[in-house]
Amino acid sequence: MVIDSLIEKIIEKQNPTCVGLDTAPEYLPEHIRCHWAVRCHLADDIFEFNERIIESIYDIVPAVKVQVAYYEALGVKGMECFEKTCAYAKKHGLFVIADCKRSDIGATAEQYAKAYFGAEEGRFGRYIDLLTVNGYLGSDGIAPFVNSAKENDKGLFVLVKTSNPSSGELQNLKLSDGRTVYECMGDTVEKWGEGACGKYGYSRVGAVVGATYPEEAKILRKRMPHSFFLIPGYGAQGANAEMLKHCFQKGGMGGIVNSSRGILCAYQKSDKWQYYDNRAALCARDAALKMKEDLLSVLGEIHA
Repeated sequence: MVIDSLIEKIIEKQNPTCVGLDTAPEYLPEHIRCHWAVRCHLADDIFEFNERIIESIYDIVPAVKVQVAYYEALGVKGMECFEKTCAYAKKHGLFVIADCKRSDIGATAEQYAKAYFGAEEGRFGRYIDLLTVNGYLGSDGIAPFVNSAKENDKGLFVLVKTSNPSSGELQNLKLSDGRTVYECMGDTVEKWGEGACGKYGYSRVGAVVGATYPEEAKILRKRMPHSFFLIPGYGAQGANAEMLKHCFQKGGMGGIVNSSRGILCAYQKSDKWQYYDNRAALCARDAALKMKEDLLSVLGEIHA
């Protein structure tokens, strides 16, 4: 089962981190950004950058998260870059999380599920292990993803408590039964994952829970004992290891922490390796190792 395999990779590498390949053009070093004004070449430059990042971190992290919006913005060439990036990460033994946050009514959700979970030639599912989805349309918009995940041994991360500053405008509203909206969604995600738990007790239907809201994360961890968390907000968004410790359970189990800009752009804040063409990748590796050290200083050894 995909969540079991991800957990085993985290334990093997003693690293519950995920590198976000949310690669914006302005993140590229000057020596790579050689065709800035030509969109078709820009996608190639981004793929070259992603290749170097993947090569620098694949042996120390278990997963990458590829945010599709950065590739959609470049049109057809960008989506080719998205597919090539996912394939290259998969080739290097990394788990691939497609950060697409798809959501729609049932019939349309089925098509999204085919696109991102289908293993047929020409579909992204050949390279993708897990997908972020938006569950706030309700169960008919999620059921196609859950069913397809079971059929293809994939996993989901459903938005529950997001890391953005305005998330509380809706997610923290109180319902008539006393729960907040995010607590209600957390309870619902637990239900959607019933009967889909692996040997470590976690369902293939996980949750996105932002590290920037530690008190909410603490509440959700208690309400969602069988949900594996994808945890954004570390680093550039302001969260640190101490803030996200409540997202995890005994033995440092139950989650994976994403960092995007903090790793991709590490070279912009460092003088190290300044005379190397591969400086961005070398600094990314340093940042990934520092992130691992920071998390383990709080979580301790990760074990089942």
